[in-house]
Amino acid sequence: MRGVDFEIARGELVGFLGPNGAGKTTTQKMLTTLLVPTAGEARVAGHDVRSEPREVRRRIGYVAQGGCTEPIARVGEELVDQGQLYGLNAEDARERGERLLEQLDLTGVWERQTGTLSGGQRRRLDIAMGLIHEPGLVFLDEPTSGLDPQARANLWQHIRRLRDELGTTVFMTTHYLEEADALCDRVLVIDHGEIVAEGAPEALKRRVSGDAVELAFADGASAQEAAGVAAAFASGDGAAAGSDGAGVALDGATVRLTVPSAVEALPRLFRALDDTTLLPTGVEVHRPTLDDVFLQLTGRALRE
Repeated sequence: MRGVDFEIARGELVGFLGPNGAGKTTTQKMLTTLLVPTAGEARVAGHDVRSEPREVRRRIGYVAQGGCTEPIARVGEELVDQGQLYGLNAEDARERGERLLEQLDLTGVWERQTGTLSGGQRRRLDIAMGLIHEPGLVFLDEPTSGLDPQARANLWQHIRRLRDELGTTVFMTTHYLEEADALCDRVLVIDHGEIVAEGAPEALKRRVSGDAVELAFADGASAQEAAGVAAAFASGDGAAAGSDGAGVALDGATVRLTVPSAVEALPRLFRALDDTTLLPTGVEVHRPTLDDVFLQLTGRALRE
């Protein structure tokens, strides 16, 4: 690990994004006191992870990627035992456990063995285990890994509620780009043990990629003329210089260009085309993704 330096504000939902082997889980294990750092400093919930590990553990929740429940144990037993490990009495642990199951749409599973739950139910139970002592900060390690799309989308709603309704600070590792884009206030992109970018998903996408626009015309001659007009709006070196087509690609009757923001650029571009009586027969806008961000930063796709 090198070059890992960041802060998380109270109430943030932060995604730690990177390919397998980039250092996500290692970093998280150090922050949760499961691995002792060999160098550097880290403070979690106001306490040093090396000199005050017990204070850190009291104040955080941790949901491991592989889960933490015994398949033959009953759901209620696991929750009460977990609560008692944090110093709760059995009655308080049961009350909190039942409330968490209701909040996580797991009503009615208290007496069931954990091994009989679906994958999505087990992950929600893992989250309940991590929240039983009401921590202000919870670490989620690949919370939706292995889930089908419907179960993943369902779990997203519950992760959002941790921040929105409970005020919990969430630090989540993931390699699902759409997950980080949909959930996180801010993302940290790690590659080869280094933080290579950080910021809000929309800000990162605007900074690195821009929006790709495709304009279809009735014929190639119209498209070629429109390309000259579009050059003044395209992003890239020399793109705003005039009608030489810099920053614009012409493919038959289709004009392709990249603009910093399609919402801002298209109305002005349409007015300019209207002045020349060039009317596109079709328009498509492709918003950049976090995979585009990672590709430009590292030269490879995230999942490679």
